[in-house]
Amino acid sequence: MVETRLGALRPLARPACAIAAGVAIWTSFPPLGAWPVAVAGVAALALSVRGSSKRAAAGLGMLAGLGLWVPLMSFLRLSFGIEAWAAVAIIESLWFAGLGLALRAVGKSRWWPLTSALLWVGQEFLRDRWPFQGFPWGRLAFGQANSPLIHLAALGGAPLVTFGVALGGGILAWLVSSGRAQRRLAMAGIAVLAAVLAGPLAIGLPTGGTSHDGAPSSAVVAAVQGNVPRLGLAEFAQKRAVTEYHLQETRVLAAQVAAGRLARPDLVVWPENASDLDPTVDPIARAVIDDAVATVGVPILVGAVLDGPGPTHVRNAAIVWSPTTGPGQIYLKRHLVPFGEYLPFRSFVTKLSGQFSLIPRDFFAGHQPGTMHAGPITIADTICFEIADDTVVRQAVTGGGRLIVVQTNNADYEQKGDSGNGGETAQQLAIARVRAVESGRAVVIAATSGVSAMIAPDGKILARTGVFTPAVLDLRLPLRDPLTVADRIGAWPEWILSAAALVALLVAVGLPRRRTTRPTLDLESRADSPSPVG
Repeated sequence: MVETRLGALRPLARPACAIAAGVAIWTSFPPLGAWPVAVAGVAALALSVRGSSKRAAAGLGMLAGLGLWVPLMSFLRLSFGIEAWAAVAIIESLWFAGLGLALRAVGKSRWWPLTSALLWVGQEFLRDRWPFQGFPWGRLAFGQANSPLIHLAALGGAPLVTFGVALGGGILAWLVSSGRAQRRLAMAGIAVLAAVLAGPLAIGLPTGGTSHDGAPSSAVVAAVQGNVPRLGLAEFAQKRAVTEYHLQETRVLAAQVAAGRLARPDLVVWPENASDLDPTVDPIARAVIDDAVATVGVPILVGAVLDGPGPTHVRNAAIVWSPTTGPGQIYLKRHLVPFGEYLPFRSFVTKLSGQFSLIPRDFFAGHQPGTMHAGPITIADTICFEIADDTVVRQAVTGGGRLIVVQTNNADYEQKGDSGNGGETAQQLAIARVRAVESGRAVVIAATSGVSAMIAPDGKILARTGVFTPAVLDLRLPLRDPLTVADRIGAWPEWILSAAALVALLVAVGLPRRRTTRPTLDLESRADSPSPVG
């Protein structure tokens, strides 16, 4: 009777394992931040698809994707509704269906733990770029902000961190499936797994600043979080209120400086959408910003929405606003969010959901890196979602940015009562920590309603705010000139690993099915083993 019941449950084992794999990877992201569990998730997906049919492998990959993306993107329901949440989760899970097929194909090769890790990098390589400039959210690397593996970002960026997680998962999968006949190899595998996970700690990370050609090695930077009204105001009144809130909090900053309780900043950062009315044409918005700049007496980096080009477009911009000369350098957001900042196939999608009518005009993308001179500091500016884009961040840093700035507006993705430790806001903070290590730069996050934060070049959080509360952060941060290995070599590690993944996949597809009696990294030996290594 018991055996009959177990037999009935056996067909459910693979799907359950696949779903558990996706959920395990999700737990590596905030609010749980359980980074080792992502390694177990990668292993579980590899084991669930190995030896399955092609159709089953695709389905299992899809289930793993849903296990990750459904909880990871749940914040979308707050702004765009359940339809958008479901659509993004399903679309991104399709990439995991392809990954499941690829993992199945390499599962019969000798070195499948290594080749499976390459495939994870290759999957993210494609997903980060296509379609609509890609969706680089939810990468394995971005769940490793508290992990020793984050050190790998200084050598090969986020792709190398993903490779480290996936390689650890591949080795763990092999260890779980090894039989007694392979105990010696298993012990070696445990040593390799430990080296993969802990070895990156040997990579030193900078903490201090550097001086070059008379440039300062540090600067005091203030991030102003003005908060947003939640009073049911009309759209126009709400836009005015947000800018006024940031003026008020800047006055608080100036008063604290005058009283000697805070250091006088060299630069003040306002968040994305601090002025939703174009301050270059709206006299009231301009007057408010002029007032703020005059009050604090130093440049303010203002996040603003600018009109044009033409009547059907607006621009998501950062403006360096000087207390003496007014608006100066402008950076325009380059990586726009499809279905959030612009609508592909507008006439079609607006018929699918009325939520999309909330985007009456498409944003117009910029084309220049966010390297800007703001007072004595050369910054590498990014706006919101762009912090997840390797190229956008790297080009702003290699262009001369000594400090990374993230201007963001997360108000639509949080709700009253949230702690700011989960959802989009906390995920963005984790990504920024990876970027700090990747570039060896301190990071300033200024958010309209939180979380704003200051991050050291080694990825440690120096200060942070809560959500839906006015706040000011004011700290002296290191400014750095040297480029990390990751920024010097750019995207080459990802290209090389992805190319190796393609070669491994092509070779695996051409491999004949065979058994081997030699000790190899091959799960087929499990059939001859009475029990796994324990």
